[in-house]
Amino acid sequence: MKQLIDQHRRKFFGVAAGTVAAGLGVIELARAETEAPRSLASNASFGTIKQIDAGVLNVGYAEAGPSNGPVAILLHGWPYDIHAFVDVAPILAKAGYRVIIPYLRGYGTTHFLSSETPRNGEPAAMAVDIIALMDKLDIKKAVVAGFDWGARTADIIAALWPERCRALVSVSGYLISSQAAGSAPLPPSAELQWWYQFYFATERGRAGYEKYTHDFAKLIWKLASPQWKFDDATFDRSAAALDNKDHVAITIHNYRWRLGLAKGEAKYEELEKKLAAAPLISVPTITMEGDANGAPHPDPSIYAKKFSGRYDYRLITGGVGHNLPQEAPQAFAKAVIDADGA
Repeated sequence: MKQLIDQHRRKFFGVAAGTVAAGLGVIELARAETEAPRSLASNASFGTIKQIDAGVLNVGYAEAGPSNGPVAILLHGWPYDIHAFVDVAPILAKAGYRVIIPYLRGYGTTHFLSSETPRNGEPAAMAVDIIALMDKLDIKKAVVAGFDWGARTADIIAALWPERCRALVSVSGYLISSQAAGSAPLPPSAELQWWYQFYFATERGRAGYEKYTHDFAKLIWKLASPQWKFDDATFDRSAAALDNKDHVAITIHNYRWRLGLAKGEAKYEELEKKLAAAPLISVPTITMEGDANGAPHPDPSIYAKKFSGRYDYRLITGGVGHNLPQEAPQAFAKAVIDADGA
C-alpha cells in the first residue's frame, strides 16, 4: 500500500485539479492514506496567548514550534475557536513548523483598536486581518489552513495573495462566494440547513443569539458534528472565546452581509468584486471533508476545477463532522504537511 500511495502522490500532484472528479479511484486512495480515528482533544490548552497590533485589530494568537520553521497559519470557524487545533499544533510543531493560530475578529482576546471601527464580518475583511498579521509578524509566506469561516478566509488569501501562500488546506473546499450568489434561492432542503442564517436576519435572532450564545453554539456543534461525542469541558473551553464583546455583532453582520441585508466597508469593495468573479486558486491545495459533516457544504465534484495547481481531495471517514481538525487532528496535520511538501 505504501508503494502505491507514494506512486499516487508523485503522479497526482503533477496534474491539474480537473482530474479529481473523474478519478474516484484517486479519491479512494487518498481516503486510505488519510483516514484516522476520531478523538477528543487530549491537550488541555495552548498556555500563553500572545497579543500583537495588526491592522485594525489587536490579535490574540497561540504559537507553537520553532521560530525559524516554515509557517502554518491555522484558522478556526464559527462558533468555534483556536482550540479546534489544540491537537494539530503539536504534530506540526514536531514536524518543524512554526504554527500560528489566531483568534478571528470577534473571538477570544482579539479586539478592535478603535471603538469607531465598524464591527464588520464580511469575508474580505477577515482575510485582510490575516494578511496584516502576517505583515506584522514578518511572515512572507505560510501554509494557510482552516475550516468553516477559517476555510473561506484561507481560500480568499490563496486566491488574492497567492504569493503569500506556500499551500492551502481547506475543509469543505472552495467557499469563496458573493452577495449576488448568496441571493440565489436554493431547494427547500438546502435552505433548511441555513435556518440560523435566516434567524440572524431578524432582530429577534440577534437578541436570541446575544442571550443564548453558548446554548446556540452547543446546538450548532451537535448539528454540524452529529457523531462527535465532545464533553462539556471541551465545549466550555472554546465557548469562552464567544464572550468577546464584539462576537455577536461580527456574527450577525457576517450572515446578514451574505444575504445582502448589511453593507460592507468601502475599502473592501474592490476585493469583494474580485471574489465575486470566483477566481481560480493556483497554489498547492488539499481539500478535505468529514464523512459525517452535518453543516451545509458543497459536493467536491462541484469545486474541483477551481483549483488549477497541484490538488488533492481527501474524505476522512469514521463519523468525522464539521470540526474536522479537532475531530481528526492527525489527518488534518498530515494534509498540511503533504500540501506543503508533496
